[in-house]
Amino acid sequence: MRRNELDYILSTMLDSQKEVSDLLFTVDRPLQVEADGTLYPVPCEPPLERLTSFQTEMVALNLIGGNPRLLDDLLRSGSCDTSYTLADKARFRVNIFAQRGSYSIVLRKLNTKIPTLADLKMPDIFHDVAREKTGLILVTGATGSGKSTTLAALLNEINESRPIHVVTLEDPVEFVHTQKASTINQRELGQDFDTFPNGLRAALRQAPKIILVGEMRDRETVEIALSAAETGHLVMSTLHTIDAGQTINRVLGMFEQEEQEQVRQRLADTLRWVIGQRLAPKMGGGRQAMLEIMGSNLRTRESIILGESEGKSFYEIIEASYPFGWRTFDQSCLEAFEQGVIAEETTLLYCSKRGPVTRGIDNIKKRRGELTSNVSNLRMAALAEQHAIAHAKGSPPPPPKKAPPPMSTGSSVKLR
Repeated sequence: MRRNELDYILSTMLDSQKEVSDLLFTVDRPLQVEADGTLYPVPCEPPLERLTSFQTEMVALNLIGGNPRLLDDLLRSGSCDTSYTLADKARFRVNIFAQRGSYSIVLRKLNTKIPTLADLKMPDIFHDVAREKTGLILVTGATGSGKSTTLAALLNEINESRPIHVVTLEDPVEFVHTQKASTINQRELGQDFDTFPNGLRAALRQAPKIILVGEMRDRETVEIALSAAETGHLVMSTLHTIDAGQTINRVLGMFEQEEQEQVRQRLADTLRWVIGQRLAPKMGGGRQAMLEIMGSNLRTRESIILGESEGKSFYEIIEASYPFGWRTFDQSCLEAFEQGVIAEETTLLYCSKRGPVTRGIDNIKKRRGELTSNVSNLRMAALAEQHAIAHAKGSPPPPPKKAPPPMSTGSSVKLR
């Protein structure tokens, strides 16, 4: 397979659906793309109904392009990460991995246009996040939940307003930022530095005000990031966690038990924001970001140092701070449901606690004048069933039950 043939296949896959986010090559499956969270097969000429292991290996080798480091990573650890540019059409973040004796490939399409906070319809509190000078900002969520896009929008907000030096450490570089008010140096793992800890150590000697780390992968990276945040830098990064509480526990869990007390104090002093994301399908197509936003105040710092307790969980602290712009996933889901952006089933699927959210949905329905239960429908069905049984027996249908008379509240009522 030549490069021009691979480019033709990738172009065909991109054009097969609107809003394609991922391209997949898997043995015994056709070419596939993911759009709005759903996989679709891609018809092409000549037809490729079932990819063979040879075909996926050829695609993998073309994407690797003879890079010895990537070949070594793939053979030694079973996967490798790289980037690929399709002429002037698109850029991709590529992961190649071994599975059952063959290779599979996933290409994540990277947006060439840097999104703004307004484009993403982010809450106004994100402008406060972008104005931070020091500390640690973590954007969390599952793979594909838009963490990198949110970080790019925050960095773009900084780039347009603050004349400072920014260094990014990425694997690979996803959004290419132009030089505006800020001076931005973007470094890619494997090409510009060998490991995140080494790249982060070097960044401390490059006089940046902001350091963006693509992902907190290990204890050493977290340790250096905390040190950088303590020495006056603003460190922005991502973690694969589902909410603020798990984010704190994941960071603490990277350290030994005897270090916990010190790390809790350091984290309480440096952590500024934790932003969690989940992408939920919108009514009518597309996806909507469900957000959990936790800032730093006396209550959060106390819970980090002493641990969560009754009435002092991160969920309860965030919930109580909703008037200040913070929000839990549940509040974000209910807000989207009330605005008609997502369906009731989606609201219950993407929330954290179904009980409070179910009650919230009922309250919203009451305000709209909608039924919140089907009790009346059940009564009508039962009455219809009684009529049908009476008709089959040839007897008159039972009369409808009358409501009991109201209890008298006069003086004639005697209490015993």
